Amino acid sequence: MMRDKTINSGLKGWIYLLPAVLFLGVFMVYPLVDVLVYSFEEGYNSASQTYFGIGSYNYAYVLRDPYFLQALKNTFLLVIITVPLSTGIALLISLGLNSIKPFRDLFQTIYFLPYVTNTLAVGMVFMILFKKTAYSDGLINLLISCFGGEGVDFIDGPYWAKMFVLCIYTIWVVMPFKILILTSALAAVDQQYYNAAKVDGTSKFRTFARITLPMISPMIFYLIITGFIGAFKAYSDVVALFGTNLNAAGMNTIVGYVYDMLYGDSGGYPSYASAAAILLFAIVFTITCINLLISKRKVYY
Repeated sequence: MMRDKTINSGLKGWIYLLPAVLFLGVFMVYPLVDVLVYSFEEGYNSASQTYFGIGSYNYAYVLRDPYFLQALKNTFLLVIITVPLSTGIALLISLGLNSIKPFRDLFQTIYFLPYVTNTLAVGMVFMILFKKTAYSDGLINLLISCFGGEGVDFIDGPYWAKMFVLCIYTIWVVMPFKILILTSALAAVDQQYYNAAKVDGTSKFRTFARITLPMISPMIFYLIITGFIGAFKAYSDVVALFGTNLNAAGMNTIVGYVYDMLYGDSGGYPSYASAAAILLFAIVFTITCINLLISKRKVYY
């Protein structure tokens, strides 16, 4: 009798999960398997749905393609620079907001506004700030000139200038979400820990290192993981700044490379696009696993 009840409850559980399982299977698992199959089909023709062999040529081609190598370099630079900086700056701002509790909600709302603003609209604003035109050098260049510096074309100029603008733009876009999460995490820390630290005469820095950081470490870890994934998937941000011809600008990303192989000027090569997509998946998966291993020692749940 007891066994029948257990079986019935287990069956009900699977019935409840069935819609989610079907949804994930159709829209996530099947496309991933399909892309994996495409990536090994050499010479695939999307019009005739035919190919002439199976092997690793698509991966070899992508890994030798200078456009992909440039996109890989751009993506890694974007990840390495923006994820730590945006998380650290967001933490500092959140600590400041947490210390002015009467206005915390107001400032939290103000900081969150860029997150709900259209990405392309923000990109246009950054173009106006940084781009040199026939009529204006841009607001940033005007400020640089005021301090005796020489203006730089941050949009069509040297590589370092374009990467600088992209990093600033990316940090600006992701900052509101991180501030919201960290401010909520700081507000949830039990005040008794801080009271005990005051009684013991603990310095503010030691209180932050020994109480605040460990207590909010799960949220910091969450933001780092999602930050890595989001930065590796960057594309619309780059288009908003440098237009659709990212290869000419030297600012393409891995996702942009996949899109170009499918639909861009060099499009019509789904096998190459699939190989690049699988490589991106492998990179993100590997970095996520490394972060999970690190979190076992550094994150306190």
